[in-house]
Amino acid sequence: MGKRFQFAIDRGGTFTDVYARCPNGKVRVMKLLSVDPQNYSDAPREAIRRILQEETGNALDKDGKVNSALIESIRMGTTVATNALLERKGAAMALVINKGFKDLLYIGNQARPNIFQLNIKRPEVLYKEVVEVDCRVIPALEDRCQLDKAGKNWKEVYGTTGEKMLVIKDIDEDAVRVDLQALKEKGIESIAVVLAHSYTYHDHEIRVGKIAESLGFTQVSLSHAVTSMVRMVPRGFTASADAYLTPHIREYVRSFSDGFTDSLKDANVLFMQSDGGLTPMNLFNGSRAILSGPAGGVIGYAMTSYQKETGLPVIGFDMGGTSTDVSRYAGSLEHVHEATTAGVTIQAPQLDINTVAAGGGSMLFFRSGLFVAGPESAGAEPGPACYRKGGPLAVTDANLLLGRLLPEYFPKIFGPDENEPLDRAATVTAFEKMTEDINAFLKQDGGNEMTTEEVAMGFINVANEAMCRPIRALTTARGHDAAQHALACFGGAGGQHACSVARRLGISTVLIHKYAGILSAYGMALAHIVHEAQEPSACLYSPENYQQLDRKLDVLSAVCKDKLLAQGIPASRIVLEPYLHLRYAGTDCALMVSPLPGGSATACSHGDFYTAFVNRYKNEFGFTLSERDVLVDDVRVRGVGLSAAHEHEGVPSGEGAPPPAEKTVKVYFEGGYQDTKIYLLEKLLAEQVVPGPAIIMDSLSTILVEPDCRAEITKHGDVKITIGSGQAKKVTTALDSIQLSIFSHRFMSIAEQMGRVLQRTSISVNIKERLDFSCALFGPTGGLVSNAPHIPVHLGAMQEAVQYQMKVRGDTLRPGDVLLANHPKAGGSHLPDLTVITPVFHGSDPRPIFFVASRGHHADIGGLTPGSMPPHSVSLTQEGAAFKSFLLVDKGAFNEKLLVEELMKPGNEPGCSGTRNLADNLSDLKAQVAANQRGIQLVGELIEEYGLEVVQAYMEHIQKNAELAVRDMLKEIARSAIAETGSAVLSAVEYMDNGTPISLTVTLDKDSGSALCDFTGTGVEVWGNLNAPRAITLSALIYCLRCMVGHDVPLNQGCLTPVSVVIPPGCILDPSEGAAVVGGNVLTSQRIVDVVLKAFQVCAASQGCMNNLTLGEADWGYYETVAGGSGAGPGWAGQGGVHTHMTNTRITDVEIVERRYPMLVTGFSLRAGSGGRGRWAGGEGVRRELVLRRAVRLSVLSERRALPPYGLRGGEAGARGLNLLERTDGRIINLGGKASVDAYPGDKYIMNSPGGGGYGPPAESSSDEQTDKQYSAFIERGSVYEYRSAQESV
Repeated sequence: MGKRFQFAIDRGGTFTDVYARCPNGKVRVMKLLSVDPQNYSDAPREAIRRILQEETGNALDKDGKVNSALIESIRMGTTVATNALLERKGAAMALVINKGFKDLLYIGNQARPNIFQLNIKRPEVLYKEVVEVDCRVIPALEDRCQLDKAGKNWKEVYGTTGEKMLVIKDIDEDAVRVDLQALKEKGIESIAVVLAHSYTYHDHEIRVGKIAESLGFTQVSLSHAVTSMVRMVPRGFTASADAYLTPHIREYVRSFSDGFTDSLKDANVLFMQSDGGLTPMNLFNGSRAILSGPAGGVIGYAMTSYQKETGLPVIGFDMGGTSTDVSRYAGSLEHVHEATTAGVTIQAPQLDINTVAAGGGSMLFFRSGLFVAGPESAGAEPGPACYRKGGPLAVTDANLLLGRLLPEYFPKIFGPDENEPLDRAATVTAFEKMTEDINAFLKQDGGNEMTTEEVAMGFINVANEAMCRPIRALTTARGHDAAQHALACFGGAGGQHACSVARRLGISTVLIHKYAGILSAYGMALAHIVHEAQEPSACLYSPENYQQLDRKLDVLSAVCKDKLLAQGIPASRIVLEPYLHLRYAGTDCALMVSPLPGGSATACSHGDFYTAFVNRYKNEFGFTLSERDVLVDDVRVRGVGLSAAHEHEGVPSGEGAPPPAEKTVKVYFEGGYQDTKIYLLEKLLAEQVVPGPAIIMDSLSTILVEPDCRAEITKHGDVKITIGSGQAKKVTTALDSIQLSIFSHRFMSIAEQMGRVLQRTSISVNIKERLDFSCALFGPTGGLVSNAPHIPVHLGAMQEAVQYQMKVRGDTLRPGDVLLANHPKAGGSHLPDLTVITPVFHGSDPRPIFFVASRGHHADIGGLTPGSMPPHSVSLTQEGAAFKSFLLVDKGAFNEKLLVEELMKPGNEPGCSGTRNLADNLSDLKAQVAANQRGIQLVGELIEEYGLEVVQAYMEHIQKNAELAVRDMLKEIARSAIAETGSAVLSAVEYMDNGTPISLTVTLDKDSGSALCDFTGTGVEVWGNLNAPRAITLSALIYCLRCMVGHDVPLNQGCLTPVSVVIPPGCILDPSEGAAVVGGNVLTSQRIVDVVLKAFQVCAASQGCMNNLTLGEADWGYYETVAGGSGAGPGWAGQGGVHTHMTNTRITDVEIVERRYPMLVTGFSLRAGSGGRGRWAGGEGVRRELVLRRAVRLSVLSERRALPPYGLRGGEAGARGLNLLERTDGRIINLGGKASVDAYPGDKYIMNSPGGGGYGPPAESSSDEQTDKQYSAFIERGSVYEYRSAQESV
C-alpha cells in the first residue's frame, strides 16, 4: 500500500496541536483541549482518529481501535513529564544512597529559592523512602593523603576516568537485599541508586542494581547510567527524576498505544527529547523528557526562520496561555548540560529554553503606585477573568478590552458547557473596578485620572518590558546585542505582543510562520532523530592524550551509529558530532565544544578542540588563560539521523493586488482608538503588503500589526513584519505610574548588564564562578536607585560608600576618575569586598549627574591568614589592605604602581602578609572598572532616549515609590501594635554568645508611616572581630523591611527614607576606626536580623549563624559556610538544612570536595529534633562530618553555641549549635563557637548547626494549615534563571 499518514503532535498544558500530512500530500492542522474527559480519554489519539475518519471515512479496525495500518509515523512532544514533576505526581520511588547522606538531596546545595521569603518554600523531594548503604569509595589522592593505611584492607581500583580510587568499605549484599525487600513490601516499585564517585567507579551501583532487579523492581535508575557526570547532588537529582518519571511516562505511552491496532507494534513512533532530538517510544525516559513540548517550537523556528528572510540570528519568542519561553538560534542549537526545573536539577543535554513570564495568564496588580504584571499566573484553571470561571484580571483580559482579541474569531470553548465565547463583559467590569482603585490613589497626589483603556494599555506595556529584560540578559550574557536579531514569534499569544516587544529591543524584523499557532507540532515534523553517548574523563587535553581521546570518541560514535542503524536509518543519513567538555585548570567553568576542522598542533584526529574552546571562552568572557592547562571533564558524541526534508508548498503571488479585508474594527493603541482592518491569513497571497494598524487572523492565532509597522506575506505564506520607529509616547518629568514600572525594569536591567560584564571579564573564582559581587546605579545625591543581584549583605551598603566619597572629594572629581574603597568607616562591609565607584558627567556640568559602582569579593587582600578572613584578628590592620578613598583611575590612567604598594602594605604588620594573589586583584579591579563603564554607556542610552531631566526625575520617582511601600507597611504594623499592646513602641534585645547585648527600640508613627530605630543600649566594641560596620546594620534593616513588605519593591534609598537609625558611636555596631570587623559581616549581621524580627514579632529566630569553617596549609585553603534551621512563623513551619537571612551560599558538592581537597565528607544530614517545638515547629539544623587526610590548621567562626535561637508567641527555642573535634584516639573535644586548632590526619570535625525556633504554643496540635494565597507563580527556568539563582546564592 502506497504512502500513509504522518502525524506530528505537541501535547501541551492547555492545548494539543496537530500537524498531519496525508498520503495525497494534503496538510491538516488541528487544535484540541489537552484534557476533556467528557469527550475523549487521550487528546493526541483523538486527533489522529478524527483526521483519519475525515480523510478515509473509516479510522477504526475490526476491534474498534484506531487502525495503525493507515499510519506511517507518529512524532510527539508531551508535557506529561514536566506536569508530573510540577504536580509531584510521578511514581512512588525510593532513594538508595551512601550511609550518612540520607538527607543529601533534601539539603541539596543548601541555598533557599527566594531570598526574601521568611516562609521558605522548597520543592518537595521526589522519593518516599531512603535506604542507606554502608559502602564507600574515595579518590586515592596519593600525593596529598597522609592517612595511615596500615592494617586497613583498602582495595585499590581504577575508575573509568583513569583516576585511582580506594574502596574503603565494600558493599554487604545481604544487608542490601534485606533493605530492598522491605521497600518492596511497602509497595515501592522504582528506585534511584546514587553512590559517591559512581561517575567513575560503577561497581557498587551495578551490584545494588542487580539485587533490585532480582527482587522484581520494575524501574532501577543507576546514577552513573543515567548521567555519568561528576557532582553527587545534581547526578542524584537526575537519577531520582528518572526513577520518578520514567514509570509515569511508560504508563502514558502504554495507554496511548493501547488504543491502536497491535498497540502500534510496527509503527514508527518517536518522542521529542529535551535536547531537540527524537527518540523511539521505548527509549523515551524521564530525565530526558522535561522539555519535550517546548523543544519542538525551538526546532520549528530554527528550521523555518534562520537564514530564510534575513541573515540575522533569531530570538524565539513563544508566548502561550500559561508561560512565555525565550531562546536563541544562530545556526546551531544552544544546549545547557545542567538546569533546574521545579526545584530538580537535571544533568542532561537540554535546549536552553528560558521560561521568563506567565504568558497570557500573567495576573495584573496595582501596588503602592506601581503597575505589576506577574509573576503570579491565572493558569488554565480558573484562567483570566474572560474565561467564565471567576478568574483574576490577566494580560489576556487587557488584550481583549483593547480590541486586540476578537471573541468571534476565538474558539467557543468557555462556560460550564464549554460552548460559549470569551466573556468581554466580565473583563470590562473587572477593569472598571481596577481603574477606580487606581484613580483613587492618583487623586491623593493630584495626578490625572486614567481611563480603563489607558490602564489596560499600561499593563500591556509593563508586561512587555518585563519580558524584554530576560531577553536582554540572554543575549548580553553571550556577548551579543539583542537588536542584531530577528524575532521569531509563535504560541497562541505571541502575535499580539510581537511588534511591541521587538520595538523595545530595537529589533526591526519579526517573523511569524503560517503555522505559528502550532509551531511546536510542526517542529516535531522537521526534527531529526538523535542518540547521545557520553562518559566522564579526567585527562589533560594534550598531545600525549590525543590517541586516548580519539579512541573514546570512536567507541561512543560506534554506539550512536549502531543505535541509529537499528532504527532503520540508512548510514548515508547519519551524522556523528563529537564534543569535549573542557575547562581551564583551577576553574569550574566548563564549556561543551565541538572541534574546528584542521590539522593544527592542537588537533586530534577528530579536529581541533583546543582552538574551538579558546575562541568560545574569549567570546563569552572577554579573555583567555593561555598559560593554564585545559582539562577534559567529559567526552560526548551526538548521533543525528537526518529526517527527510519537507518541501514547503508556496502560495500564489498576489503582487500588486490589494489584500482583501474582512471588516474594520476599533482597536486601542497608544493615544486612542484607531480604525483597524481585519484580514484572514488564508486569503492573503505572497508579496501582498498589509500596512498597520491591522489584525491578521488565522484559526490558530491573532497577529497584531501595530501602527507604523507593515506586514508582508512571504512566498511560503508566512508573515514578515517590518517594525517602524513607532509613535514614541512623550514622557515628561511628571510621575506616570506606567512609566514608573518601565523605568524600574530599565534601571534594574542596567545593574544586571553591568554584572554580566563584571562576571565575563573577571578572572577569580569568587567573582566569575561564585558570583560574589553586586553592581549598582546611584542618583546625583549618591542615593541608591537600583542594584543587582540582591545579596542581602550588600543591600544599601554601597550607598554609604558613594556618599562618603562625595563628602570627602567634594567638587574635585573629574571625568575619567574612578575611586576604590573598602574601609568600614567609608561604607565598607569587610575588607575583601572592594567597591569601585565611577562618577558620571554630562555635557558641561562640572558636578556628577549620577554614579555607578560595583563591589566584588576578592579572595585575598593580605592580613593574618590566606583568604583575609582571620578568625582571631583583633585590629583592622590584621585583616588586609584598607582603602578609604583611593584614586584607582586618575583622568583615565590606571594607578597600578600605587595600588600594588597599598595591596602589599599589610605585610608590614607582625605575622601578616601583603596580598597573596596580586594578579587576580589587579585583573578583577580592571573588570570592575569595565563593568562601571558599561553602566555609564547604558545610562547614556537612556538619557539619549528620554533626556537627562526625565531620567533623573524617574530616579527620584522610583525612590519615592519604595518609600511609599515601606510607609504603607509601617502604618499597618503601627496600627496592629497599638491594637494589640496599646503602644506603637516595639523593643527587643538579643545577646551574642559573648554576652554583648544588641538592643533595639522602634518607635512607630501610625500617621506618617515612619519609624525611629534606636540601638541605644547595645554593648560596646568587642576585643576580636565581631564588630559590625554601620553599613551592615543598614543592610540588615533593608533586608528585614523587604521581607516584611512581602512582595517585590524596588530596593533603593527610598526603603530607608521613612526610617531614622540611631547607632551609638563606639558600640559593636559602629566601632572605632581600627576595630577588627571580619566576623561582624558573617555573624553579627545575622544577629541584627534576629533582633529586628523579634522587635516586629514577625517570626521565630533562624539559626542566627553561618557556621564558617576555614582550613588549609600555607599553599591551599578551603572555606565553607553551612546551613541550619529556619524559624517558624504564623501559619508556617521552619525549614531544615537551609541558609537564612544574610547569607545564601551554596555548599561545595561532596565529590568536588573529595577530589580537590585532602578530606572526606563522611556525613551530611539533618539533625533530628533540633528544631524548636511549637504549633509550627522550627526547622532542623544539620550535622556535617569531615575527616582530614593531612595535618591542617582548622578555624571555626560561629554563633548560637551558648544561647539558643528564640521561639516566638509560646514556641520553644531551637537547639544550640555544637562544634566537635574527634581525635584518632577517640577523644572528643568541644571547640566552642570560635577556635583555631591544629588538626591531624584521621581527625574528624563534626559541626552541628543550630535549629530554628518554634512559633505558637506546642500543645495545640502542630498544623500544616497554610495561610497563603492560592495562585502560584509560573515556574521559571533556563540559563538566565540559573545565573540569577547562582548570584543570589552568595
